[in-house]
Amino acid sequence: MAVAETTDQTFKKDTATGVTLTDFWATWCGPCRMQSPVVEQLSEEMTNVTFNKMDVDQNPNTPQEFGIMSIPTLVVKKDGQVVDTIVGYHSKEQLSQLLNQYL
Repeated sequence: MAVAETTDQTFKKDTATGVTLTDFWATWCGPCRMQSPVVEQLSEEMTNVTFNKMDVDQNPNTPQEFGIMSIPTLVVKKDGQVVDTIVGYHSKEQLSQLLNQYL
C-alpha cells in the first residue's frame, strides 16, 4: 500500500475512517526528505493503517487548521478524530509503536 497524496479538499474524507497517518511535508524540507522513505516503508508493512502525505506549500488550509508550525509533522487520526501529533523525524520503530496503540 502506497502513501496517498491528500489535499485541503480531500483531507477530511481521506482520514475519516480507521487509523490514518498524515505526513505534512514540503519539498524544501531536509528532515521531511528523511521522514518520507520511513513512512513509505511503514505503509508497506502496516496494511491496516491508511498513510497520506500533504504538501504544506500547495495546501495551506489544513496545516493552518491543525496549527502546524514545523514540518515534518505527523498527524494520527482514528475514525476522523486526531489522537496524536508528533513533530520532527521519527524512526520506523517509533512510528510503528505509536500507530499500534490505536489499532
